[in-house]
Amino acid sequence: MSDFLAGLGVLVAASASAASILLPPGRARSGAMLLALVLFPVLILGDQWHTHQIVDLRHDTGRIVFLVALALAIVAALAYVFSRWPVLLPLGIVAMLPFRVPLHAGGDSANLLVPLYLVIGGGVLASLLRDRGFAPLTGPASQSVPWLPRILAAVVVLYALQSLYSDDFSKALQNVCFFLVPFTVAYGLLTEVRWSRGLLTVVLCVVAVEAVAFVFIGSIEYLSRSLFWNDAVIRSNEFHTYFRVNSIFWDPNVYGRYLALVLVVVTTAMLWARDRRDFWLLVGAILVLWIGLVETFSQSSYIALAAGLAVLAAIRWSWRWTLAAVLAGLIGAVLVVGLVGGKGVNFNRINIDTSGRANLVQGGAELFGERPLQGYGSGSFQVAYAEHRAKKNVPVTVSHTEPVTVAAEQGLVGLFAYLALIVVALWTMCAGIGRAAPVGRIAVLATFVALLVHTMAYAGFFEDPITWVLLALGASLAALPAAGGPAPATSSTA
Repeated sequence: MSDFLAGLGVLVAASASAASILLPPGRARSGAMLLALVLFPVLILGDQWHTHQIVDLRHDTGRIVFLVALALAIVAALAYVFSRWPVLLPLGIVAMLPFRVPLHAGGDSANLLVPLYLVIGGGVLASLLRDRGFAPLTGPASQSVPWLPRILAAVVVLYALQSLYSDDFSKALQNVCFFLVPFTVAYGLLTEVRWSRGLLTVVLCVVAVEAVAFVFIGSIEYLSRSLFWNDAVIRSNEFHTYFRVNSIFWDPNVYGRYLALVLVVVTTAMLWARDRRDFWLLVGAILVLWIGLVETFSQSSYIALAAGLAVLAAIRWSWRWTLAAVLAGLIGAVLVVGLVGGKGVNFNRINIDTSGRANLVQGGAELFGERPLQGYGSGSFQVAYAEHRAKKNVPVTVSHTEPVTVAAEQGLVGLFAYLALIVVALWTMCAGIGRAAPVGRIAVLATFVALLVHTMAYAGFFEDPITWVLLALGASLAALPAAGGPAPATSSTA
């Protein structure tokens, strides 16, 4: 594929996915979703056509035909199921969030969110085969909460535009196709769902049961001192006094993030539980999930969990006392880091304690200083960092601090869009939040804050489908009062 066609394809795919969250439900919206998803594999194949992975697949025609036929059959079956039982679409998206399938070709492997892509494809096909989307309550959330989808669409299109001058266009194209395009489409599908307390309760059960199952797998790894995959973590465990597990996840930090976010959701349900049996059942789930989180030894996940719990404490009891406790904790942490051992603050020590992330942050800040307006282009951090730091084969793709990555790659333009999205998202989620607010909205807000904090230490904000699910839920639940009027004082729907 020529550079011109590749760049044009990225822009069209990003624009189509953006249209899918801005247009009202109907054939045009469904058509935009379909166009975005069709361009996804075409662009990937065109970009990677001469790599040994794709060459290996091209020489195995039978395998390609089988995989394509299987994918189309699954998408068609899911479309039928979602057309008959629309409530299964959001449950399918949520259930598939953690699962990646290792695909092997040319001696290499890639862990892709194939199950999630298939569910999204089934949802798009089901939507396309009908005149309207999945029975929205009084229209899509974008009509009642207009600014969040507009800014989200602008972020997606801007990322595609800034890929055109990127130092690593191929990486930017992959980010657009593997993450931004399908996740934007998923956002559009989720904002058409008729959310209710009953549906949210089922979602809670799905994520809690899955997380407990992941903890069971992780505990087997911990007790047997043997991981199922990821040679890098396996080698790392051989040199550490502690043993990290990753369960079905590739990275222990991603596993820890997932458990931390589920813990925030389950804790929200526990704090606002009205039935004693439900309360103790949720307490038991929290204990199990906490055991799993400890086994990850993910410091960023511990901090993210603390941030989410702080939001819950502020809403449930007092934001003043919570703020005081947070400030005291921060001061104590700074004192411990600065004074432990009597050596004061030492950058090298901090860099070692953070597994080299301090260097990455410093390097990212320097990259931003060199091109403050436009940055080095979407997806360019690894290439730009390697050249700037005069190191080749640098084993890093991002700065592990999302704002730094955005600033280095997209400059002030992208940083402004990123911050605007966060501000509008928090504003949307916080509107009308209080102790008596719907529990679902409280859970979404606290979980989103936890996710934000985790991306400050591990990045992956736009690349995590959970981000997009939380944004869609935040917009949809915030739109419900405007759509259906104020809920009765005794109601706790949504």
